[in-house]
Amino acid sequence: MTDEDVPFERLFDLRDLGRAGAELRIEADEAQRARIAAWADIAAVKSFAADVTLRRHSASNFSLDADLVAEIVQQCVVTLAPVESRIALPIHRQMHLTQNLRHRGEVIELADGAGDDDAPEEIDSLDYDLAAPLLEEFALAIDPYPRASGVEFAAPEEAQPKPESPFAVLKALKDRG
Repeated sequence: MTDEDVPFERLFDLRDLGRAGAELRIEADEAQRARIAAWADIAAVKSFAADVTLRRHSASNFSLDADLVAEIVQQCVVTLAPVESRIALPIHRQMHLTQNLRHRGEVIELADGAGDDDAPEEIDSLDYDLAAPLLEEFALAIDPYPRASGVEFAAPEEAQPKPESPFAVLKALKDRG
């Protein structure tokens, strides 16, 4: 995702974050929701809001917890009728400032059994875009094949039986002679 692709940003200066943390609400306005819909390739975004909690754990370690709620409209993959759905999901991110880590030689230890998804997000600046993780999780939560209620996909029936393969005809000739 490049900067030109981002439908909206909400920058937060992590230098301003105290030990008590910060709580804020991020809500996309009408123009931003239209850009999000175009970015996500869906018909419309009726609402997009998140309650975000930021915490500082050390000079270079931060966490973000958010509850994202969005209402969207997509086209049914069968009938093309509008399909409304609600996305509600919790988001958790751990961030580590890489500049400080490089200068100190600090090593990040992961818990036993931690996978790639458990690795902290490395950030290069204390100016952090709070909208980025919200948009990433939102895009992953969208149903790629939405269907209107009660609609089932039925494959078209074959009108005529398949013609006999030329190789089957040759084999039948060989078997006769």
